[in-house]
Amino acid sequence: MDERPGCLSGLLKLFLLDKLFDWLQGRAGFGRGGCGGCGCGLILLILFLFLAGSILFGTNWFDLGF
Repeated sequence: MDERPGCLSGLLKLFLLDKLFDWLQGRAGFGRGGCGGCGCGLILLILFLFLAGSILFGTNWFDLGF
């Protein structure tokens, strides 16, 4: 049976992801330096987009079954 989370659960996950992203950007994000010259802000942005896409589209990136 396909047990997908409801809309409210997805909104809560996006809200918490947004708050975590804002906190991390304030601590080590754009303009803070570090991360070997690449910029922690760019790395955090890519992670945020990856996780937000996973929440929005219900993708389980770790399910490698055929």
